[in-house]
Amino acid sequence: MLAGIVNMPIIIIQSEVKLKLFIMNSFTLKQPRVTLFTVFSAVLLLVTFPGYSQKNNVQNSNHESMLCVGGYWTEAEGKAFLEDMRQSYKTAEAWKARAGEIRTQILRGAGLEKFPEKCALNPIIGEKRVYDGYEVRNVAFESLPGVYVTGSLYTPINATGKIPGILNTHGHWSKPEDYGRYRADAQKRFAVMARMGAMVFAYDMVGYGQLAEYGWVHKHPQTLKMQLWNSIRSVDFLLAMGADPERIAVTGASGGGTQAFLLTAVDDRIAVSCPVVQVSAHFFGGCVCESGMPIHKNADFQTNNVEIAACAAPRPMLLVSDGDDWTKNTPMVEFPHIRYIYGLLGKADMVANVHLPNDKHGYDYNKRAAVYPFLAKYLGLDVSKAFNTDGTLNEETIVIEDQRTLYIFDNNHPFPDKGVRTNDEVVW
Repeated sequence: MLAGIVNMPIIIIQSEVKLKLFIMNSFTLKQPRVTLFTVFSAVLLLVTFPGYSQKNNVQNSNHESMLCVGGYWTEAEGKAFLEDMRQSYKTAEAWKARAGEIRTQILRGAGLEKFPEKCALNPIIGEKRVYDGYEVRNVAFESLPGVYVTGSLYTPINATGKIPGILNTHGHWSKPEDYGRYRADAQKRFAVMARMGAMVFAYDMVGYGQLAEYGWVHKHPQTLKMQLWNSIRSVDFLLAMGADPERIAVTGASGGGTQAFLLTAVDDRIAVSCPVVQVSAHFFGGCVCESGMPIHKNADFQTNNVEIAACAAPRPMLLVSDGDDWTKNTPMVEFPHIRYIYGLLGKADMVANVHLPNDKHGYDYNKRAAVYPFLAKYLGLDVSKAFNTDGTLNEETIVIEDQRTLYIFDNNHPFPDKGVRTNDEVVW
């Protein structure tokens, strides 16, 4: 049914018309009529770019020199790094060893090499709001004693038994009145996934949403650590709410994509991953929550976000890329490398790339239309609930709620007296 994404490793969709045709045909045809880009293995160059060599030969091991921030490499340097690393893992065993090193660096760099003791979640759950095919409840839970993760839980109406769970992360926006999980495009995504049959938890990044009003900030030296830990505990929350432990997924765009692939790399409970417009060979993420701690590098080790994303292997993963940001080279650079790694494990068909060369950065209509069928395939969801019969997205009756309606703390659910109100008050 979903041959378009599942059977074709790379799909390049040049227009919304072709996207619509792809969606409609994916329900009925074994081979969708789309523009396909086939990537062949190139002869690996035995050349190291001077800039890459200089940056990789680290002499100073202090904290700041270990940070890889934003466009840390040029496109050529990122590509050269992947070509070089590909020579170092030519077997499944070699890649597994490399993946273990990458996970260790992420956790050590984030200060999570040894997890803190997991406290009780003590969830606070708000009143249910029922809409067309889905319902919403605002929630908060403790990731550490007194440290609250805030978000909203979207579920299908009359769901029974253990259903798949999907974590939805969000990226960075400059206007508090129009950002994060409160945006209309984000709320549509959460509601559609719930209609398809999933338990969806959309949660705030550190310092976003209601907790910003209490004193939390996003730009803090420990944000990456706190955010990764909050994501790990969000998996715990979904499971505590009855989600199927074998069918947990994560997806997000931009900085939310970073959260998605970092969580997938360090938490094997994630069964399906869909990072959107973020996996890049040369761009490391420009925010403290992505590159503000030394997760990519130490005095004698270097990785990048392509290798981190590849730690998902052999679990199903969809990369969504576009032609207007640091993912513009994905069909030619990042995706072939990741598919090579999946191939080492005998699972090359478990990773796919939908590339939208005429799209811009975000998790907009075309991105959502690409992700829904992939999640449906691997989580056992009803993809027909996401689309109208003409192939357009079925989003017309989704209610876009006011930002404050999505806040958990109110007169009925006051912020607890024990609650931590600023980043600096966190005790690990």
